[in-house]
Formats: sequence, C-alpha cells, structure tokens
Amino acid sequence: MQGYDFACLNKQYGVVLQIGGSDQWGNITSGIDLTRRLHQNQVFGLTVPLITKADGTKFGKTEGGAVWLDPKKTSPYKFYQFWINTADADVYRFLKFFTFMSIEEINALEEEDKNSGKAPRAQYVLAEQVTRLVHGEEGLQAAKRITECLFSGSLSALSEADFEQLAQDGVPMVEMEKGADLMQALVDSELQPSRGSGA
Repeated sequence: MQGYDFACLNKQYGVVLQIGGSDQWGNITSGIDLTRRLHQNQVFGLTVPLITKADGTKFGKTEGGAVWLDPKKTSPYKFYQFWINTADADVYRFLKFFTFMSIEEINALEEEDKNSGKAPRAQYVLAEQVTRLVHGEEGLQAAKRITECLFSGSLSALSEADFEQLAQDGVPMVEMEKGADLMQALVDSELQPSRGSGA
C-alpha cells in the first residue's frame, strides 16, 4: 500500500523522494520499483536511523503515546506535557535531535543539572524549545499558563481557549449546572467510579 501511495504521489505531484525510518526500507524500495514500472520515472528513497528511547523502544507514532504537530490532534498543552515527561536518560539526546540549541549549550545544561542538586531543567527547556518551534510563542505561553494553573490549583487565569485545549485532550471535564450535585459531578467526570465509592 505504501509503495502504491508513492507511485500515486509521483504521478499526481511529481514527488521523487520518499524519506522514512530504516525500518521502512522494504516499503520504500517497493514504492521505487512500482513507480519505475508504472510511470518509468526515476525516483529515490532515503532512510534515516530510527530514534529509540533509552529503554530500547522506538520513538514514533506506532509506539503509543505519540504526539501530532497539528494542534487539532494534539493541543499545545498536551504537546508541551509530552516533552516535559521525557525520561532523564533521553532528554539531552532529544535536545540534540529536536532543537536548534548548540552542543555547547546542551552540554552546559547537562552539567548544570548534574551539579545543581535540584530537579533537572532539561525537560522544561526541551518542552519550551520544541513547543515554540511547532506552536509558536502563543502556543507555548498557553501551554505554560495551563500547566501552571493546573498545578497551582488556580484556574482563574485560564482563558476560554485554554479550557478548550483541556477539553480536547488535557483533563477530563464535565459541564455542571449551578447547584449541581457534587457527588454526581465526580462520577460524570470519571474522578470517582460511583456515587457511593470513596465517600
């Protein structure tokens, strides 16, 4: 199927290069062969090494927990949280892969984190750099504002757009009528399995 997609893209749009992870070599070469046979066009394939996490699993959409660049599929808040939750063993390598920071800056940050005796800053730097790159300064500031409000417990600074992000994929929400029953709201929001549990 992927090979046929490449042949169609070549015919309709003049695409001559397919790039994929090294695990896609077979699909890429079949697309090259099919395109050459169907359209007699010279096309090319390029594979790149897979990015793996420290635990050996593949970093990518098929490994679950992936994020999309499209804010309709992954909100800037969830995107930011994804990068904040990067494992310590991966974060400095990911800074090298996914940001435009210099090696010197990354090495200095790693040394600072190692010697500070505090929680590492690297995950926050990674989250800020990548979120700004993908969603712009406005998306980054919204993600940081939502994060701060959720962890401080003060939701008054959140905008309507912030709540829309949370409703999309950040935090379970339920709309309540004024004077609604709190126990039922907890059940409706799936924070409690039933009205009688945990009471």
